[in-house]
Amino acid sequence: MNPNAKITDEQFEAYLKQIRELVEGPFEEIQKEVEVTNTFPEEFYELAKKNDLYRFYLPSEYGGWDLDELEILRVQEEFSRGPGGMRMHLHHAADMNWRILDDYGTPEVKAELMNKFQDKTVYCNFAITEQTGGTGADLHTTAIKDADGNYVLNGEKWLISHTDCSDYTYVIAVTNPDDDKDTRLSGFLVPNNAPGFEIVPMPHMMGCRGAGHAGLKFTNLVLDPKYLLGEEGQGMEIAIHSLSVSRVHIAMSNLGMSQRMLEISLKRANDRVTFGKPIASRQMIKAKIADMQKMIHVLRCAIYDFARDFNKDPHNEYVTEKAAICKLFSIDTVKLVSDEMLEIFGGDGYFEDCPYGPTERLYRDCRAMWLEEGAPCVQRITIARECQNHGGKIEYTFD
Repeated sequence: MNPNAKITDEQFEAYLKQIRELVEGPFEEIQKEVEVTNTFPEEFYELAKKNDLYRFYLPSEYGGWDLDELEILRVQEEFSRGPGGMRMHLHHAADMNWRILDDYGTPEVKAELMNKFQDKTVYCNFAITEQTGGTGADLHTTAIKDADGNYVLNGEKWLISHTDCSDYTYVIAVTNPDDDKDTRLSGFLVPNNAPGFEIVPMPHMMGCRGAGHAGLKFTNLVLDPKYLLGEEGQGMEIAIHSLSVSRVHIAMSNLGMSQRMLEISLKRANDRVTFGKPIASRQMIKAKIADMQKMIHVLRCAIYDFARDFNKDPHNEYVTEKAAICKLFSIDTVKLVSDEMLEIFGGDGYFEDCPYGPTERLYRDCRAMWLEEGAPCVQRITIARECQNHGGKIEYTFD
């Protein structure tokens, strides 16, 4: 436990149990409505506030508990066992929602907003992806200074989460069109109630329902310079560092889902009897269970290693590479585990109502993880680049 934490080891372990009971109980009941409406009811947000799910990850100066990165991730594993859209909302709340402003915001804006994250008085989404470009140096949304020194934002973003419950949006935009590659881009905190800010609806998703996905459109939106994040030309650095940390949170989400799928698969395999024996006694089922446990264990070790590195130095040279490795391997893990779960359950696992747990929804929800914070091909490009830069070397932090 972080020696500076505001709760004891015993309180922290009790909190982990509290969150598991919350997500597998009340949150599951709420999700029945969310699957139809694609919207979180106010009850979800109130329960999240009541159970400190907007507080636990913050530094104490902002009303939080001073948990370290590994402790934050352990809480995330627990709430990732529940509905995917709620997991998506809470995972973002625990990371990019507040961390970008804390790392790169101006003192004026931080003084105004940082104390408001603890009870969701303020919530910020993140917007980089575009329909007309991608998620890198080929962005087309612009933020150009006018004669008064303000930035004028024009363009669009696509596939943006949490648009229905956010007060601000982190936007990466072009400020220096004539510069080369990354230095073209800058980051901004954009008030969602600013004139010229428009939310563009999108269809319901296959899984992770309720997470407020939409497009954004900016038309001559005027921004005070105080909303610039970092310095001009620092936008790609802000995006890469923020996404690096978030990718590990995605990996932990996959770990939480995989762990729950393994547990319900074990129960099913022990209960299901064919030819007078539980299928758990069959060699082929044992092989599936062994493969599931193998992937889960290795993923957990990789995430814990990242967290130790991050606790030592959030900007150490291996953060980006290890984060991409964690996210890429977590996709392989949750893919194998969810497929094996469905085979162990057979046809019964394909239905919405299953006495062992939400097998059908877990199978749908985890598919979003292929794409959140970068598809597998993006992770491979990142890993290869960092590996080449380091000459194949990678270092580890040991307690």
